[in-house]
Amino acid sequence: MQQLQGIAVSPGVAIGEAMVMDNEGFRIPRRFVVRDAVEGEVERLDRAIAAASEEVHRNCDTVSRELGEQYGAIFEAHLRMLQDSGLHGELEEMIRQRKYTPEYAVTRALRRYAKVFETLERANDIFDIEKRLLRHLLGQRREGMDHLTSPVLLLAHNLTPSETANLDRKYIRGFVTEIGGPGGHTAIVAEALEIPAVVGTGAFLTDVSGGDTVIIDGDKGLVIIQPDEETLARYRHKGEKIRTLAAQLETLRDLPAETADGVHVRLMGNIEFPDEVGHCIDRGADGIGLYRTEFLYLKSNKLPTEAVHYDAYSEVIRAMDGRPVTIRSFDLGADKLPQAVGVDNERNPFLGLRSIRLALRDLPLFRTQLRAVLRASALGEVRLMFPLISTLLELRQAKMVLADVREDLAEHEIEFDRRMQVGMMVEVPSAVMMIEQFVEEVDFLSIGTNDLIQYTLAVDRTNKDVVGLYNPADPAVLKLIRMTIDAAQKRQVSTNLCGQMSGSPTYTMLLLGLGLRQLSVPPSAIPEIKKVCRSVTIDQCEAVSRRAMTMENARDIARYLKEELKKYAPELVP
Repeated sequence: MQQLQGIAVSPGVAIGEAMVMDNEGFRIPRRFVVRDAVEGEVERLDRAIAAASEEVHRNCDTVSRELGEQYGAIFEAHLRMLQDSGLHGELEEMIRQRKYTPEYAVTRALRRYAKVFETLERANDIFDIEKRLLRHLLGQRREGMDHLTSPVLLLAHNLTPSETANLDRKYIRGFVTEIGGPGGHTAIVAEALEIPAVVGTGAFLTDVSGGDTVIIDGDKGLVIIQPDEETLARYRHKGEKIRTLAAQLETLRDLPAETADGVHVRLMGNIEFPDEVGHCIDRGADGIGLYRTEFLYLKSNKLPTEAVHYDAYSEVIRAMDGRPVTIRSFDLGADKLPQAVGVDNERNPFLGLRSIRLALRDLPLFRTQLRAVLRASALGEVRLMFPLISTLLELRQAKMVLADVREDLAEHEIEFDRRMQVGMMVEVPSAVMMIEQFVEEVDFLSIGTNDLIQYTLAVDRTNKDVVGLYNPADPAVLKLIRMTIDAAQKRQVSTNLCGQMSGSPTYTMLLLGLGLRQLSVPPSAIPEIKKVCRSVTIDQCEAVSRRAMTMENARDIARYLKEELKKYAPELVP
């Protein structure tokens, strides 16, 4: 049994068979062959070894000629291993006796060798041989995530947001990545998919093969490979407790998110995809507080047309049946940039051409989306907000583009809501510093804590090496949130909080105590947040916030908030 500590990004427990995806996208499942096919599979292995050997021999000659004999010797070593009778005998034995496919035999044998060679810094040579053999064995039949027929847990070096968005929820029951951090968009999508996920474990793929039993603990950020029976039993029990709690929380579905002293809190849903609306409705959401639109761009190599935008928004608006839907204009860039946009790779993308900056540079792209949002606003209560606003000039420029699109639609007698509310995300410290000016120019605010934490604390939210510094409970972050809420209250501008912080019961009392009366959370978190709201009074929440705001470090604040949550909703304490 091997246990790994990573970063919990989506709660829950998943137990199942591993599906390993290496850096080249190979899926190496545990597969067996029938007795009659054994001879053919051995022959297929022999052909792959011969083809790989010929390829390595050519590389050896080329490298020796162009770079020198010392570099060619690397490939000579690869060739000797490929042609080693001991390796061939071991692989053949796995196929004949254990009925393994050649692919699975290769990955089992060579990954075991890699562990031995790891201390000699030659593991990469083994991986190179493994990949070369797999290429010849699989050819064009690479088995990726498109051909699943049974539930699996996905283990990968990394998943991009678009790859995560395209996971088949029917079969992918959880995932683990070697790199990544909290607040990144891969983590956000994992929450949207409502599957347990852990990122930033560090290297481990060499220690696991397809078909191994794995446990993903998305609450504690743990990954357990080949668990023993005692551990399996414990996690099966934990999974049962989670299901029991979910059933209990289900009884709150049709009850309002109202505090014990009668103060109503609007609980909205965060969504990525139109089909998540069903989750929001099922959990009793009061509306959509954040409709992220980036994945209209990321799911295809082509930029979405106005019609594609309009169809997606219309589906959500109609499903919400009169409840408000807040659409955020595209927040592309950083860790989610489609090739079709045509922006070069940046050395520091989180500080580069992203979000509203990209929109204002590529006006045709921006106008296409705004036209669709405005047209869709005729179907229900729609609100539009602009992301990553850092200066008044950016906000005014965005509003000018919107005004121009409005004028164009009116001129062509295309119907839209002329009173559609327009707001902005508060995600950078500069916006908070100028918040008294911003509230004069918007209908509402939405505090995006994922980026606000990142930019306030100068921490890359996707970097596991500094994950300890990325903390929603940091006093600096809390002061910026309080400043924003106070300024909005003075001008009677409604304020929402839609970062991952809002979906954690740990912070609910604090946020209510600071004055928030609307939270936008992942659909799966709505029942838990509603439970907290219905278990406390505003006086209790204000006392918690006052105490928390006197503390000097995030660790003490987080500990205090968990202690307070334990008093009122102990079953929700992580």
